[in-house]
Amino acid sequence: MSGRDLFCQPRRFGRGAALTLVFASVLVAGAATGALPGDGRRAASGEAREAREASAGHSEEVTRAAEEAAAVGKSPLEAAERAVSRSGDRWAAVYSAGEYEEFEESLDGRYTGVGLWARRDTDGRIEVTKVRSGSPAAGAGIRAGDRLRSVDGHGVDGRPVTEVVSLLRGDAKDAAAGTTVTLGLQRGARAWSETLRRALLSTDSVTVRRVPGGATVIRISAFTKGVGDAVRSAVRAAPAGAGIVLDLRGNSGGLVAEATATASVFLDGGLVATYDVDGDQRALHAAPGGDTGRPLVALVDGGTMSAAELVTGALQDRGRAVVVGSRTFGKGSVQMPSELPDGSVAELTVGHYRTPSGRAVDGKGITPDLEVTDGALERAETVLSGLGDPS
Repeated sequence: MSGRDLFCQPRRFGRGAALTLVFASVLVAGAATGALPGDGRRAASGEAREAREASAGHSEEVTRAAEEAAAVGKSPLEAAERAVSRSGDRWAAVYSAGEYEEFEESLDGRYTGVGLWARRDTDGRIEVTKVRSGSPAAGAGIRAGDRLRSVDGHGVDGRPVTEVVSLLRGDAKDAAAGTTVTLGLQRGARAWSETLRRALLSTDSVTVRRVPGGATVIRISAFTKGVGDAVRSAVRAAPAGAGIVLDLRGNSGGLVAEATATASVFLDGGLVATYDVDGDQRALHAAPGGDTGRPLVALVDGGTMSAAELVTGALQDRGRAVVVGSRTFGKGSVQMPSELPDGSVAELTVGHYRTPSGRAVDGKGITPDLEVTDGALERAETVLSGLGDPS
């Protein structure tokens, strides 16, 4: 397995756990190595040494536990999970081979499922909130507002939505596209069941819309493959001089190459972030030629994390965007996966990243320039209108 540095959403997934939308981060090939600016250089170097020593220690422990378990006919995956839980690495995770294959599929913006979104209401019932057009769920006539009562005979009332998603996707069985899942549903007084075949679906990571007044809102749900190009196309298609709201609320992270490409849309070269991997200091730079003239507001909340925080920090530190919303999550660590004897994968923290000015993000998040909770999008539009036309 090739090494890959991971800037991902937090998770504690074990065997058969709920793999919701999670993304690894493939670093830009040939990214320039550089020192951190100012006083942050010394602090980061110390943190890097500590990270290197800590990660090397618990990486060896996890690998040794897995190998010892395999030697006596026990589960390397379960042994690795126990070692990870003892390590104190809050971002570490262990995947079965099937889970990690699904995880890698998500790098291309794909996932296996039936194509429905759900939420739990105040009474603990699970309600369908959205059905993907052309999906197995849509083909069966399932609609937003339907109640989901069971999945393969397992009642879902009161369960966390992540567990329900896990059942729908068949994570515990490493279910592939084409396998079946039976849903118990209710619409009004009608109760019925539907047996669907899971399919390989793609995510809609970028949505674009115009709002009254001419501004363009670009919402990015995650940095999957192709997001940078999609954002660039959306900006080029926007009316000349019109402002942009870059909506990163709820964005759990993704491919750092795509995050860097997205920052590049609004920057003309320069630093996007610095980071360390086992003590080696590296840097990410924007490509030259981005649109630096349009008024830009970045909209964030407590669900904005990881690679999305990387973009936010770059635009804020470089003075390119006004950041509106609430403090971001604070996930600024880097994970690296390693394969275990049975093909399962342990993903362990190896370092941290910083914004262009040297700010640490992990555990702190990014504070908006204008803190807003209710009506954040409307406030973002108001701020955008006050930035005026580019000159």
